[in-house]
Amino acid sequence: MKEYKYKINGNTFNVVINEIDESLAKVEVNGTSYNVELAKKKKSVISRPAIAKAKNVHSQAAPSVSKPAAKTAGHGVKSPLPGVIVDIKCAVGDSVKKGDVIVVLEAMKMENNINADSDGVISSIPVKQGDSVLEGTDLVVLA
Repeated sequence: MKEYKYKINGNTFNVVINEIDESLAKVEVNGTSYNVELAKKKKSVISRPAIAKAKNVHSQAAPSVSKPAAKTAGHGVKSPLPGVIVDIKCAVGDSVKKGDVIVVLEAMKMENNINADSDGVISSIPVKQGDSVLEGTDLVVLA
């Protein structure tokens, strides 16, 4: 068992590598267990930890990880912290008022209501229920 601390975009991740069998590693990230399929090794000048080359595979359906998007039409309501989308309380075309709950985000074992930051119409929803998102990811785009 090996333990690592990574700091990504100001967020600390505690990673514990419990077991590695050929191309599968059993790891925990901030207390959540994952089965990680390791990519084939490529020759490189700089050595990187196996976790950086891994493809995340969860025992259930593997959630996708959304990264902060490039600029889009309208403005995005951004995730204030990394987490998992639990529920989306709006649909494309819905009119929302400032303060309306539009997304429920689970972070650090707590559900957080994400509110519209202004009045507008939902022009797109770039995430879906079950997605893992990073801080700064557009959750919905308001026109």
